[in-house]
Amino acid sequence: MGEDRRHPRGLEGVLRLAVEAGSASEGPGLQEPMSDERRAFLQAALAEVCKGQMDEVEQMKECLAVLMKDRESEEEEDEEDGKEAALELLSDLCENLDNARDLMKLGGLELCVSRCLCHPEAGMRWRAAQLIASCAQNMPEVQCHLLNQGALHTLLQLTDNDTHSTVRVKALYAVSCLVREQEVGLRDFLSKDGFSVLMRAIQSDCEKLQTKAAFLLLNLLTSHPEHKDTVLSMGMVEQLVSVLRSPHSSVHEHVLGALCCLVEDSAQAVSDCRAPSLGLEELLNQRIQELRGREESQSLSFVSVCVRRVSGLIMWKTMAWIAESLLIGCPAV
Repeated sequence: MGEDRRHPRGLEGVLRLAVEAGSASEGPGLQEPMSDERRAFLQAALAEVCKGQMDEVEQMKECLAVLMKDRESEEEEDEEDGKEAALELLSDLCENLDNARDLMKLGGLELCVSRCLCHPEAGMRWRAAQLIASCAQNMPEVQCHLLNQGALHTLLQLTDNDTHSTVRVKALYAVSCLVREQEVGLRDFLSKDGFSVLMRAIQSDCEKLQTKAAFLLLNLLTSHPEHKDTVLSMGMVEQLVSVLRSPHSSVHEHVLGALCCLVEDSAQAVSDCRAPSLGLEELLNQRIQELRGREESQSLSFVSVCVRRVSGLIMWKTMAWIAESLLIGCPAV
């Protein structure tokens, strides 16, 4: 009866088959004994999976060999293109967590931090930052390894000072992957005055950089509200409001979210928002008028009433309503 079942395909099917085989050995009557045919299939499938993994390791080794070529030996522009292609392939491969771990063991991350992040070509720098982000996501072991290599320091410098906007955006993305939900990374971020870097990114004229900075600020303050006073002492409220004065864009959603987070349970933040010189309530009313009639402002009627009543501790609720109802349809980070 069991022999009539079709053999599963792919890694998922192989793993299910392995689980079934393990269950069969735990007690009589739970599963039928595995036939020679099914056992042979399982062994062959697992061998193929292992071969595929080995092939990817070999690909990573080849990429590292390309990246390790000395600059003096680069006689043609094609060599530089080859290095950029190698970084892109590594980023794709390291979406697989096992490959990210293997790249770390191969010394690829040290190479990326020491040579590629500081490369004179912007295309190399942003691709190196992208690779770090791919490897670091949800991988505490890799995150700690990168932090020990000094990656965060270099990435913050790139975010702050690089002349190419794509490098700055990718570097900040990598910073986010190293510090969110990572206590060691957050401590390193704080020791390097990371919030000041975020504030300067929010002040930039690059919308993508502003968006990622506001998103990371919101994430960090939500997870660690104890750092609100530090951010408030830097004048963050004034900086966020100045962004709201720019023409309406997707950045505003994340800026409003950061403001809402700041003023929640913070008398100082509420006081900052209510400062007459800031004119925040007037600005919010003006924004409502500008957006009235647009597709994303279908719920403005009740928001208008709320904004007219803004005072005291309900300021943060007003901004929350605006963030939800005025900014419908804005793309996420």
